[in-house]
Amino acid sequence: MIELRTPAEIEQMRPAGRFVASVIEAMLAKAAVGVNLLELDALAHEMIRKAGAESCYIDYHPSFGASPFGKVLCTSVNDAVLHGLPRDYRLRDGDLLSVDFAASVDGWVSDSAASIVVGSPREEDLRLIDTTRRALDAGIAAATVGNRIGDISAAIAEIARAEGYSINTDFGGHGVGRTMHGDPHVPNDGRARRGLPLKPGLVIAIEPWFLETTDRIFTDPDGWTLRSADGSRGAHSEHTIAVTEDGPVVLTARD
Repeated sequence: MIELRTPAEIEQMRPAGRFVASVIEAMLAKAAVGVNLLELDALAHEMIRKAGAESCYIDYHPSFGASPFGKVLCTSVNDAVLHGLPRDYRLRDGDLLSVDFAASVDGWVSDSAASIVVGSPREEDLRLIDTTRRALDAGIAAATVGNRIGDISAAIAEIARAEGYSINTDFGGHGVGRTMHGDPHVPNDGRARRGLPLKPGLVIAIEPWFLETTDRIFTDPDGWTLRSADGSRGAHSEHTIAVTEDGPVVLTARD
């Protein structure tokens, strides 16, 4: 069921957005050569505790997950692009790291993700990350009253295809509110002027993710981490936004 939020409810969602943004910022600042993925998860867990927030991940067990997630942060490295289960791994020079985080504050959820290169970057990785960021910006710009979900999807796809990337539509954006995942689904490819009309009060996560040379993925033996079928690297960018009469509001904007 799709729920539209009142202006007052959107204001109530802002603390969750600010908190999620602060955790993403802390993860990106902490990530460095030699840092263990479990250290990042522990830092996120401590920030949740101090803020009196609730993790959306730790008990999360959808049909595609092998078991409850058990951690509070997704950490996807190199050929992993989504749902990366934190493990005992120390980041190495040149690793492409994507972090994805969702939490509830006062009963409202926000969700966000970002990718960086740790240490010395490859030009190909920087281009991939930049493409996800620009696709996210294009998707947000299309999230205006009177447009449709397909306009968001088409805007994202246009950026990806201009850079030569193919697009997987198995996983994409989604509704956000009292829970992390709700209707509508927001695919990263679609046809303009098709799909659900965008109305004031719709709150969604928009999340372009692309792989360097494929659009096929498989699930790691850990039962969660999604990896590219050909070993190529992936990147992921995501914000939670509200559709309003005055344009899209990015609830998880970072400083």
